[in-house]
Amino acid sequence: MMNPEVGIAPETRQRLQVRIEGTVQGVGFRPFIYRLAAERRLLGWVNNDLQGVTIEVEGPRERLDSFLLGIETEKPELAAIHSLESLYLDPVGYESFEIRKSDANKGSAAAFILPDIATCEDCLREVFDPQDRRYLYPFTNCTNCGPRFSIIRGLPYDRPLTTMGGFVMCDRCREEYEDPRDRRFHAQPNACPACGPQLALWDAQGRILAEHEAALQEAIAAIRQGGIVGMKGLGGFHLVADARSEAVVRLLRERKHREQKPLALMYPDLEQIARECEVAPLEARLLRSGQAPIVLLKRKSGHSPIAPSVAPGNPYLGIMLPYTPLHHLLLAGLGFPIVATSGNVSDEPICTDEHEALERLAGIADVLLVHNRPIERHMDDSVARIVAGRELVLRRARGYAPLPVRLDESAPPVIALGAHLKNNVALAVGKSVFVSQHVGDLETEPALRAFRRVAGDLPRLYEAKPEAVACDAHPDYSSSQHARAMGLPVIPVQHHVAHVLSVMAENALQDPVVGFSWDGAGFGLDGTTWGGETLLVDGEITRVAHLRTFMLPGGDKAAHEPRRSALSLLYEVFGETAFERHDLAVLTAFGGAELRTLRSMMQRGLNCPRTCSAGRLFDGVAALLGLDEVGGFEGKAAMALEFALGDIETDEAYEFRLGEGGPLVVDWEPMVLAVLRDLEAGLSPGIISARFHNGLVETLVGVARHFGHEQIALSGGCFQNKYLLERAVARLEFDGFRPYWHQRVPPNDGGISLGQIAYAARTWR
Repeated sequence: MMNPEVGIAPETRQRLQVRIEGTVQGVGFRPFIYRLAAERRLLGWVNNDLQGVTIEVEGPRERLDSFLLGIETEKPELAAIHSLESLYLDPVGYESFEIRKSDANKGSAAAFILPDIATCEDCLREVFDPQDRRYLYPFTNCTNCGPRFSIIRGLPYDRPLTTMGGFVMCDRCREEYEDPRDRRFHAQPNACPACGPQLALWDAQGRILAEHEAALQEAIAAIRQGGIVGMKGLGGFHLVADARSEAVVRLLRERKHREQKPLALMYPDLEQIARECEVAPLEARLLRSGQAPIVLLKRKSGHSPIAPSVAPGNPYLGIMLPYTPLHHLLLAGLGFPIVATSGNVSDEPICTDEHEALERLAGIADVLLVHNRPIERHMDDSVARIVAGRELVLRRARGYAPLPVRLDESAPPVIALGAHLKNNVALAVGKSVFVSQHVGDLETEPALRAFRRVAGDLPRLYEAKPEAVACDAHPDYSSSQHARAMGLPVIPVQHHVAHVLSVMAENALQDPVVGFSWDGAGFGLDGTTWGGETLLVDGEITRVAHLRTFMLPGGDKAAHEPRRSALSLLYEVFGETAFERHDLAVLTAFGGAELRTLRSMMQRGLNCPRTCSAGRLFDGVAALLGLDEVGGFEGKAAMALEFALGDIETDEAYEFRLGEGGPLVVDWEPMVLAVLRDLEAGLSPGIISARFHNGLVETLVGVARHFGHEQIALSGGCFQNKYLLERAVARLEFDGFRPYWHQRVPPNDGGISLGQIAYAARTWR
């Protein structure tokens, strides 16, 4: 036991919790952590259990960041980190650092499943070593890396219960597999060119054009010549193309029916990324981590070789590094960045089977680079970014799922079916909540089939028997309908309640908490569409404040046409005279007949549900500024409003008036009037956007002051906005509050299933 710095002021401390799975026992890992903490004068503990190593350290934030980076860069030579998840929590006042006694009873080794893990350095060296028997072999892996969740068919995790069961190991691979001294000891996907999966290149009709190494070289040639390759990867197909060619990227968008959403990129190495984007140390760590997600990085100013259509009007690029040997070989052969977007038509799940790809990717991919290792479950690429100095997962899939979120107390045996958009499923097993991979929007029949597979797969895999099912309170959601058909007691959970309880569960918060849940839409309990909510969680869960409501002309159509939200804001403020405002460009975006129809609808309240959605408020302001009037995908206008900020720095803020009564109503009318005045005065959209964002944050702080509780939780899709979240955190901390936000679970609807489990745990009888 050591006592390196008892004198750390409590108010400067934070607590970092780190959970590591991998080869971290019997290799001197705990003494290494002890020394690492001592060098940085941190307090806390480390211990082993059946599943890996858990660490908690307390100290100043800069030392914690250094400690986190040091785990991976300074670890013992024989240690291998399969997965590392970190979480910043409130300090508990440790007075020393100790190596705690190993907990042999904690968890179940048999029930623990690792996510798919990026290729380790040892395997990568072998792949590029001409003297190695796995030279250029695209399915090289070992105990420290490779496929896991995407190939498991059942437990225990043994080769016959994986999709590798059909490949019989050769004598040399069998020797490695059975040798405890070998790093391939019990590596279930272990294989080599003599006994493992193989590549083939197919044409659009499924005819074999080339095999093995020749298949890869032909695919590289096709990309160089401007072709689009459907490439079977770890958890499904990528559509791969030259990211530098505007013509090719436009063609890919046209074929995929993905008109505007940004496309993911894969770069050969970190050096190329750093030449074109700003890469902070934590971002570099995330790119090179075992999770290897798509990381949102800010572009550097100046000329970029990336085609403009990759991310139109977006100052960020979504970039990942190669994470399988096949990706490494492909990028090494190309030497330039590629588009690596999911292999599907928009709004459908990613394609996983090569024979299915002949149909689903027909007319999109020119050729298919396939292999014969089956994929048991689809696995999209995860998406993350660094916000407020922490990792923020925006889409949780490959590399993260199905690692559990651990609760302080056991939850009831419940399965939660998530939301309608950005769907995933969660399963409670004791104190662990296993959150499935990203499923997506339940808008198409293929997406619904994928959802039903995941909902059945998770309890089967963990041999769990749920006694109830939690779902969104919206009665018409496909997930809610599926819940009612399962024959179990149904626990409906209001959407924004789930958001707030999700961030509370992730941050291990106890009541009381004031939670802000700001997003696009959720089924309200008063006949309106909610989305700008403040909830007090203090035993009971009470809606204590919300944004003033306004109409959504055309209902859901307004989510894809921001000008409709702008028209509604104007109508609420000016009444009938709003239609005579010929000075406003947003009104001229409508045709005369369409405007007359909308006017009649709003007068009569026909198909004009009322909402207090913060997301639709963002849309309306963006349309007023001319940043986005017709949209294209939900959230695009809000993104445009955020991007308009640029590098503007100002504390100027528009007024949002706080009403009286319960719940409090936050009136945005003064803000709308001020926006119109500034537009007339010729102020730039960037200045107006900054004042709008700052006004929202000041209002949030004002509402927090009104209720006076120290713990403030921030959740919902609006808090994906980097400026909004970072400024809210800074202002709340300045005023003496303790803000909490998401880290490992998405703030968008990808966090709903966890919140539904948390609600069930609170209400279970």
